[in-house]
Amino acid sequence: MVGFFEKLRRGLGRGAKALGGKISSVFGGKKISAEDREGLEALLYGADLGREAVAAILDAVGRGDPSTAARAPLERLLAGSEGRLAIRSQPEVICLLGVNGSGKTTAAAKLAAHFTGEGKKVLLGSCDTFRAAANEQLCLWAERLGVEIVRSRRGADAAAVAYDALSAALARGKDLLILDTAGRLHTQDHLLEELAKLRRVLERKGPEIPIHGWLVLDGHQGTNGLRQAEIFHDAFPLSGLIVTKLDGSARGGAIVPIYRTMKLPIYFIGLGEGAEDLRPFSVAEYLDAILGA
Repeated sequence: MVGFFEKLRRGLGRGAKALGGKISSVFGGKKISAEDREGLEALLYGADLGREAVAAILDAVGRGDPSTAARAPLERLLAGSEGRLAIRSQPEVICLLGVNGSGKTTAAAKLAAHFTGEGKKVLLGSCDTFRAAANEQLCLWAERLGVEIVRSRRGADAAAVAYDALSAALARGKDLLILDTAGRLHTQDHLLEELAKLRRVLERKGPEIPIHGWLVLDGHQGTNGLRQAEIFHDAFPLSGLIVTKLDGSARGGAIVPIYRTMKLPIYFIGLGEGAEDLRPFSVAEYLDAILGA
């Protein structure tokens, strides 16, 4: 069975052109020419690393060994990006937000598996009341994982479902409530207002309860996720990110500019469909993969 890191390395290694190996093979430690520099710049932008990272890497390459210079500036730019959830209240709430197809429903299930594996008592809430398949899918996951769930029905008020789920989490002594919300485009104002309403309802029910808004981003979208994050943040204050579908993503480098722009910690990254294919984000593992270490 291929391990998680190997999946990450293969995916980002293909998509991002394995930057470290590419740099090493092209320049081999020699001082680079202006033409080499232009080629490297194009390679870095092609990996969606963003202007700040590209400038920092080019500066480092100009002063050191090109085959190893990329890592240090990326480590600096990603300092503080590893999100870790320390559950201090009972319960805490994670609301998963994002556009259609970003992988929120499967991310909700995988988060339930992860935290259950850590010994936490988890409740799932199906607040996607637009797509009947989302409720069915999450119920199947809950049954498979042995996790309790508050179901919904098509057309129900998502905020009312969230209220019921939080009431259940309080009554049952759960450590964590994970809410799957409906996918929506960041241009759909009425649906974004629904998210704002959902948060208001949760805050009224439990004003002392921590509410985490995690945006689920499709890794294939690259820096297009920046605008999504900014607009979702206005409707439902975001506190973290999950980046999915990084296996085979050509734009895995976008994690850097997204973090630098939003200053939101990246809690998890996802690579596949299995419950084990969602893992806490590690800067070291990410850089090993994207640089071809």
